[in-house]
Amino acid sequence: PTQYDYLAAEKLEAIQVDSGNLDALIRECSRLSVRYDIAGITGFAGNDESVSATVGKLCQHFDLPGPDPISIERCCDKYTQRQLLAKADVPMPAYRLAANATEVQSFAAE
Repeated sequence: PTQYDYLAAEKLEAIQVDSGNLDALIRECSRLSVRYDIAGITGFAGNDESVSATVGKLCQHFDLPGPDPISIERCCDKYTQRQLLAKADVPMPAYRLAANATEVQSFAAE
């Protein structure tokens, strides 16, 4: 797309890989490592913070410095994050996990 025209203008190679498929990313990084020394891996999250966890998994796989994917996944899940903070005795407002609108109304009435 025209969004990436600057790549052609700079004579950069663009590679399309399904960023939701960790195995495909590992294969592509392995292929690239034959030609290039890979010093690090980064991602651009936009609205999807899970990209950071994927970057962490890739860094672990290739023994590169990077974020801990388990920590990233925990931070991206507010309910899990709050459970961990409560377990560590970190003060916070009350919270509930609602499965439907009825539970939302019930919890709001508490």
